[in-house]
Amino acid sequence: MTRRTMPYLFVLPAVVLFAAFKLYPILASFRLSLFKQSGGVETFAGLDNYARLLDDSLFWTALGNSAVILAVQVPLMLALATGLAVAFNSSLLKARSVFRLGFFLPMVTGLVAYGIVFSVLLNQQYGLVNWLVGTDIPWLTDPLLAKVSLGLALTWHYTGYNAVILLARLQTVPTELYDAAAVDGAGAWGAFRHVTLPGLRPALLLTTVLSTIGTLQLFDEPYVLTGGGPDNATLTIGMYLYQNAFKYFDFGYASAIAYALALLIGALGLLQFKVLGGKS
Repeated sequence: MTRRTMPYLFVLPAVVLFAAFKLYPILASFRLSLFKQSGGVETFAGLDNYARLLDDSLFWTALGNSAVILAVQVPLMLALATGLAVAFNSSLLKARSVFRLGFFLPMVTGLVAYGIVFSVLLNQQYGLVNWLVGTDIPWLTDPLLAKVSLGLALTWHYTGYNAVILLARLQTVPTELYDAAAVDGAGAWGAFRHVTLPGLRPALLLTTVLSTIGTLQLFDEPYVLTGGGPDNATLTIGMYLYQNAFKYFDFGYASAIAYALALLIGALGLLQFKVLGGKS
């Protein structure tokens, strides 16, 4: 062994593990997407599975549902997270550590566990929410309200997590910039617009990209809360992929869905970097 080859020996275990548990499944999935299974027999199908996506109404329904969550819930969640980060960073807020911990705690709750909690809370017959409002609201059985319920659950679970990320970035913004803004006559809104938001840009980019990836891969919450219903109103791409793979055992088509999803995430990520990127 030489000083030149020693570093490669140290990284070799990580490379082997990555190749075995990441790279091989990715390549095997791509191979599956080029085949069809019928009666236990695997036949080469080329790009037929990808062409099938174009005429699959359920795929477009799932994509539309995911797009609605991405366009409505994610901006609302990030706006709340930004407000919380500013509040957590303010010297006017007493016991800031307690509030930070309290808002972050939902993130450590298991996905299935909090999904079950929300399904109980929003139950039409014996749920606590309907008991408090004094009426039977079909939170999980009405198509529109089911989307709202799913959005509320996601917002409760992930807002504190994003707020902590934004807070970490906010604490690196020099206080001198706020002093300079005050000297220039900027009020609270002016300081937020011209100092806080530009300072948060890298963290906002990170949380936006992570939230986009998480939304397009959404599975646990709709699976536990609504099962994709009612009438496929909360069916997501992740759920549809799961159904094709493990309910219908159409692994080739499920793999094609996975690769289409990966391409979509990549395209949106590049767009977000272009729009929200720039110099930090």
